[in-house]
Amino acid sequence: MPNISIHPLESISGFRRLAIGSWQTAYDPSVYGTIEVRMEKALEYIEAFRKRTGKRLTVTHLVAKGLAEALRRCPEANALLRWNRIYLRDSVDISILVVQPNEEKGKTDLAACMIKGADKKSLYELAVEIEEQVGHVRARRDVANEQGKKTMSVVPFFLMNTVLKFVSFLMYTLNLDMRWAGIPLDPFGSATITNVGSLGLDTAYVPLVPYTRVPLFVAPGTIRDVPVVQDGAVIPGKIMRINATFDHRFIDGYHASVLSKAMHAYMEHPFDNLDKIDELPAASA
Repeated sequence: MPNISIHPLESISGFRRLAIGSWQTAYDPSVYGTIEVRMEKALEYIEAFRKRTGKRLTVTHLVAKGLAEALRRCPEANALLRWNRIYLRDSVDISILVVQPNEEKGKTDLAACMIKGADKKSLYELAVEIEEQVGHVRARRDVANEQGKKTMSVVPFFLMNTVLKFVSFLMYTLNLDMRWAGIPLDPFGSATITNVGSLGLDTAYVPLVPYTRVPLFVAPGTIRDVPVVQDGAVIPGKIMRINATFDHRFIDGYHASVLSKAMHAYMEHPFDNLDKIDELPAASA
């Protein structure tokens, strides 16, 4: 008789296959941190933006733009390790994890939506690009994403750890273009955002994923109604936690402070730091 009665799971998503191949031990350089931001102005800005443009702006868009600006201000955090040396990236590229439903199998998967040069784009440009990319990803029309998943789907489970380490070595340590093997160029970028608030969570820390070489994962949570102190008085307020996991090998407390200040500025003072509402393209009638 076996110790535990078990049976293999036959249908496994692409994300789960990658997760199995990614981690072998709990030993890593992760540091975790959370900031709380007031969200009243952000919600007002989102409503005004939507009314003006007809575009579906969300909290994730604001976090993406704030994170891109934070990395622009702190280029030392926009980096990766190669041969145990820090290499700075030439572009601020933000990836956003997107739920990808599979109606045929009744399951969901995760895919990355990549925004190249996010710090150089206006919020409007960023929102339009994200909307287009998310549509392609969810409709499985993103050729690079689909080819990458197809490539990994043929790797046996017992080889996933080895294959992912080897692919990461080729892509990042040797810095080789692996598109010939069906793997897109730098699919995860400088930092990755996953909105855990959509799951009803206000606090969650995403683990660093070694093969991606991404040193910073950001997870905005739910918006909560809480009492806050303002001008010495307790009033109703709206608070959101922005949770982060970062690689302490080259992101330290100083870098985290710069990133935190930029996120506070963009989330709490969007009318001052983001696109001017009256200058945005008006929605067509």
